[in-house]
Amino acid sequence: MQAPRELLRQLFDAAVAAAAPDKCIPQYLPEPPTGRLIVIGAGKASAAMARAVEKNWAAELSGLVVTRYGYAVPCERIEIIEAAHPVPDAAGLQAAQRMLERVQGLSPDDLVLCLISGGGSALLSLPLAGLTLGDKQNVNRALLKSGASISEMNCVRRHLSAIKGGRLAAACYPARVLTLLISDVPGDNPIDIASGPTSADPTTCADALEIVKRRGIELPPAVRRILESGQGESVKPGDPRLARATTRLIATPQMALEAAAAVAAAAGVPAVLLGDSLEGEACEVGKVMAGIARAVAQHGHPHAAPCVLLSGGETTVTVRGSGSGGRNVEFLLALGVALDGHAGIWAIAGDTDGVDGAEERAGALLTPDTLTRAFALGINPKDSLANNDGHGFFTALDDSVVTGPTLTNVNDFRAILITQEAAKGPTTKDAPTT
Repeated sequence: MQAPRELLRQLFDAAVAAAAPDKCIPQYLPEPPTGRLIVIGAGKASAAMARAVEKNWAAELSGLVVTRYGYAVPCERIEIIEAAHPVPDAAGLQAAQRMLERVQGLSPDDLVLCLISGGGSALLSLPLAGLTLGDKQNVNRALLKSGASISEMNCVRRHLSAIKGGRLAAACYPARVLTLLISDVPGDNPIDIASGPTSADPTTCADALEIVKRRGIELPPAVRRILESGQGESVKPGDPRLARATTRLIATPQMALEAAAAVAAAAGVPAVLLGDSLEGEACEVGKVMAGIARAVAQHGHPHAAPCVLLSGGETTVTVRGSGSGGRNVEFLLALGVALDGHAGIWAIAGDTDGVDGAEERAGALLTPDTLTRAFALGINPKDSLANNDGHGFFTALDDSVVTGPTLTNVNDFRAILITQEAAKGPTTKDAPTT
C-alpha cells in the first residue's frame, strides 16, 4: 500500500475533481431557446460554472453571477462579481439587486439558466423591505455560532430575503428557468442549496421563528417583526410563477465519495461508504467515527483492515472558544483525541470548496503520532478542542490541507484509513495519555 498521507490526499483531490464544473456542466446544457439566453447564478462554484457554459455554448448569451472573493475566473460574455462569504457584504447585496433587474421584462421565449452552488446564501444577500444589510449580517453571525444545521440556517435566511426561497425564479416569469445545481447540503434538497432562489419553499415564518427560539438566537427587532407578521413568507409550492422552472442536480456529495472510493480501490484499499449526509456536532461525530475505526481495527467490522471509511455531509460547531477553527478540523481534532494515538489509523477531513470555516485552509491530516507531536510542542489537544482552535492546532503541526479556491463545492469530505498495523495493538508506544 502506498504512503497513507499520499493516499489520503489523493482521495480528497479525487472527490473535488469529480465535481469540477468543466466536467459536470456540458451534458446538462439545454437546446438554444427561440428567445434570449440569460445566465445568472451564485455560489463558490458559480464563476467556474459560468466559464464552462461559455466554453460549450456557441449561440448568443449574456449574464451575471456572483462568487466568493478570490473565486472569480475570466469570462467573456458573463459578468463575474465577487462578494463576501460566510457573512454577506454590500457587494453581494448590489449583485442581487442587479440580478433581479437583469431578469425583468423577459418573454415566454426567453430562457434563464441559473447556476447555483454552495455559498450562494451569503453571496446573494438582498434583505426584505424593512430590513438592513446589518440586520442580515447580525442574524448570519448568530446562526453560524449557534450550532444550527445548514437546513435550519437556510430556513431562516429564506424568510428574510427578497431573492431567495423561489423569489428569483418568480421574478423571471414568464421566461423558462433551468437551474443547474452543485449540491453542498445533506440530502441534496434544492431549497437548501443557496437557500433555494429558484425553488418553491414549503417552510414558513413560523418554522424560522421556532428555529431561532430553539437555538437561543437574539433577533434584531426589525427581523422579529418580519417573521412574526408573516411578511417574510417565501414562494410556496404550486405558485404559477414557478410553473416553468426546473432544476437539475449536476454534482453531489455522493458522486464525490464514489470517485474517492474508485481511487482507493485502484490502490488496493477497499472503501466503506458511511453516507453522504452526516450531520451533528463535529466533535460528537468525531467520537463516533473513532469508535467505528476502532471496531475495524479490533474486530474487522464493518470491514477488515486495511480499508478506508468515507463520509460526507455537513457537521456543525457550537462556538464556545476563541480559537481559529472550522467544522472539519473540529471533527478531526475530536477524532484524534478519541483515538488517543491508535497505531495505524490515519485521517483527512476537508471542505471541498477549499475553505473550512473562515480560514483559507480546506482542512487537515491526522496521523497516529499527531498527539505525540502536539505535546512535544507544548500543545494540549483537549485544550485546543475546547477552544475551537482546530486550525491553530494543525497549522502548528504543519498538517493543514491547503488547496486554494477549488471552484466547486460538494460539502465536507472525510476519509479514515485503517491500515493492517492498526490490528496489531491499540496505541503507539510513545503516545501520551490525553
